[in-house]
Amino acid sequence: MYKKHQLNNGLKIIASPMPHMNSVSLGIWIGVGGRYESARESGISHLVEHMLFKGTWMRSARELKESVEGVGGSLNGFTADEATCYMVKVPSHRLKLGLDILTDMVFNARFDKEDIDREKLVVLEEIKMYKDQPAERVMEILCGTMWPANALGRPLTGTIATVKSFKRNDIIKFKENNYHPANMAVIASGKLAPETVIEYASNLFKGTRRKKASFETPNMGQKCFRARFSQGDTNQTHLAMGFYAVAKNMRERFAMKLMSVILGGNMSSRLFEELREKHGLCYDIGSAYKRHRDVGEFVIHAGVDNKKALKAVVAILDELRKIRDAGATGGELSRTKEFVKGQFQLALENTSARMMWFGDRLMLDGNIPSPESILEEVDRITGDDIKKACERIFKTQLINLAVVGKTSLKDKNQMKKALGAL
Repeated sequence: MYKKHQLNNGLKIIASPMPHMNSVSLGIWIGVGGRYESARESGISHLVEHMLFKGTWMRSARELKESVEGVGGSLNGFTADEATCYMVKVPSHRLKLGLDILTDMVFNARFDKEDIDREKLVVLEEIKMYKDQPAERVMEILCGTMWPANALGRPLTGTIATVKSFKRNDIIKFKENNYHPANMAVIASGKLAPETVIEYASNLFKGTRRKKASFETPNMGQKCFRARFSQGDTNQTHLAMGFYAVAKNMRERFAMKLMSVILGGNMSSRLFEELREKHGLCYDIGSAYKRHRDVGEFVIHAGVDNKKALKAVVAILDELRKIRDAGATGGELSRTKEFVKGQFQLALENTSARMMWFGDRLMLDGNIPSPESILEEVDRITGDDIKKACERIFKTQLINLAVVGKTSLKDKNQMKKALGAL
């Protein structure tokens, strides 16, 4: 399915041929993100990512975009907690052009002072935009509630104060400390010859092996539930409920993945059926299991009518109690397994999704399991595995609740009372 190669300087190269496709998706992954920042540096990884699109010593920002879009391709990037990625998707015969553009950005970014000043203003508007969106705001509050005094609890964009404080030398120093071959991976999928990708990447990525940065594992010694409320003039109340979800092994990880789908992963999930279809409490509700290298989290999110927020919280807690105490039914578990396996297999048919899956696995785990082993792990999960996962994480003292909207004092107190009775 793929060929993996590592250079002496530490660069990892992964090439996955998909001969039947006409495109190639390329990604340069860097093992740095929000978790590697101090409080003073909050948002600097994200600003570095922005600046790499503002031009190099060879190409202006416009020329970078036109070089890719001019052949029908697309250029993008993102910053996450533990990785930053720059990616292109191009017709297969433009593979070298795509990798040329990405390496030019990663190694030759200009960091012009006027561009930095202007892009800081763009990021400040991005921060304000998220604060104006209650669905984003509630997740930011939940992260701060779950992970206090840790980088995981800070927004990836940083704050207005930190972004304003960054100097050109700060940005360049952070980039140079983290953007080196031993902390990078080149990942390609699509219509390609692995040997070509390996040869070309080997010529482009020079440099000696250097030490990688580290991050701090958060304290998860939560003793009682936490609830934070933010009043807002919104048409809906936005809820986010989070639990620590640490998996010691793959079996526990896949049990939590399946549990998340059963509760809120699709339109036939319990939360969707109960809160939306049966009681009409919301339009949107879902759940997600998010894994980091050392910790994890299970999150439920919903937007509900302002007057129905209390009822929604009580209904969510009821569903958590049911699956914790009674587990999943046989038919429910069987359908969920087929859903998860089908979604995984369908995603791997897409060059971009395949490249993203390779990168995510490599950054988090340092290795890439075979798709066959993933399907086998899913099939191994039993109802007892699901129940044990629920019993481990759905405890009153481990609840974190964030609410944004028009919530009365009476409803706040009733919500706290309901949290205490899980």
